[in-house]
Amino acid sequence: MKQQALDLPVEPRYGRADFLVSDSNRAAFEWIERWPHWPTPALVLCGPSGSGKTHLAHLWCERSGAALIAGKTVTPEELGLLSGAIAIDNAEHAPERPLLHAYNLCLERGGTLLLTMGAPPAAQPIALADLRSRLRALLVAEIAPPDDELLAAELLKQFADRQLRVAPGVVAYLVPRMERSFASAASVAAELDRRALAAGRPVTVKLARAVLSETLG
Repeated sequence: MKQQALDLPVEPRYGRADFLVSDSNRAAFEWIERWPHWPTPALVLCGPSGSGKTHLAHLWCERSGAALIAGKTVTPEELGLLSGAIAIDNAEHAPERPLLHAYNLCLERGGTLLLTMGAPPAAQPIALADLRSRLRALLVAEIAPPDDELLAAELLKQFADRQLRVAPGVVAYLVPRMERSFASAASVAAELDRRALAAGRPVTVKLARAVLSETLG
């Protein structure tokens, strides 16, 4: 009898011990650790989806006492209630005038602003000239696609978060064959979790081969 697979949510963990550091994200991580000794009052943290930008924003908020706001929900009224440090996650989705207001507010109050984006401001289609000039003058810390070490560590973390039993050799098999992205690591782990749970067995290299074969077409 096969066990029914339950689609249970995996709660992300944003502690320092949960952030995996390698050459691909070390510079961005070090900028977070270097606060409050930044050369500018604002920093843009950019990288691909699932690369750890939100995780780093949480670490910075814990370090600085900042409030973390989702870009698409930013309003001038909410910003007016804040002081000191502010972090805006996925800032490219923020309305432009509130985002400009956040920048000006931090300068006026002697605060600090952290923005996370999928791409640097220079690659963003920013219509408001004042905002465009300000953001493109900011310090930018980029997270590169994961190297082998980080991709392997991310897979292990994804498996651990799901309390998933994994046979020896699975991670070594996956790393050189899968798409090199954090989002892919999450989706592959989720699919392996679903199938292993349905079969009532641990994840094996055979199962990993089948999942990658279907994923890569």
